[in-house]
Amino acid sequence: MGFHFRWEVIRDYWPLILQGTLVTIEVTVIAVLAGTLLGLILGLMRLGRGWWWRWPALAYITFFRGTPLFVQILLLHFAVIPQFNGGRALDAQISGTIALLLNSAAYVAEIFRAGIQSIDRGQMEAARSLGLRVGQAMRYVILPQAFRRMLPPLGNEAIALLKDSSLLAVIAGGEIATQMNLMFGRILSPWEPFLTLAFVYLVLTLVLQQVVAYLERRYGQG
Repeated sequence: MGFHFRWEVIRDYWPLILQGTLVTIEVTVIAVLAGTLLGLILGLMRLGRGWWWRWPALAYITFFRGTPLFVQILLLHFAVIPQFNGGRALDAQISGTIALLLNSAAYVAEIFRAGIQSIDRGQMEAARSLGLRVGQAMRYVILPQAFRRMLPPLGNEAIALLKDSSLLAVIAGGEIATQMNLMFGRILSPWEPFLTLAFVYLVLTLVLQQVVAYLERRYGQG
């Protein structure tokens, strides 16, 4: 089978491509924002003094970092959610987004933990000597400094999450990979759907890289 790319196919399936791209962007944005917030909470729990904070966070992080995202998506969509939803699965896009953000939170938690621990302990002691409570010192002194150091790995995690969204195709999550699989099943030619899929992810990744680079210039250590 030789290479034969038909532009008219792209024109005919443009609404499908656009729909899948918009779903991919939506899923990624929600998963990045929610995963970052959950990751911050887990990171702070990992640094807590009591074992009742540390051990649940450690168990969570160990599970989600130690098992494939592919398996987590299947487990959540077909087993966990139906177990608590009367045997009914949620919409694939919703459960896929939940799986992505839960997975991302485990990696973000370790980024936050490492970033906070990289700040000299004297910063906390100085803040406390000025009358700030631990929570206030963490919010106004430690986290702003740590965030500058965490921007590059957080950006890399967002880019990885964008590409990992293609795994939602296994449950027909509605993103671009799902739509291109559907297109492939209709036209029975691999070139148009899968080259388009690669191009869309390449463009989205390059755009996200520019956003991350801007944030690093704007808020980074430099």
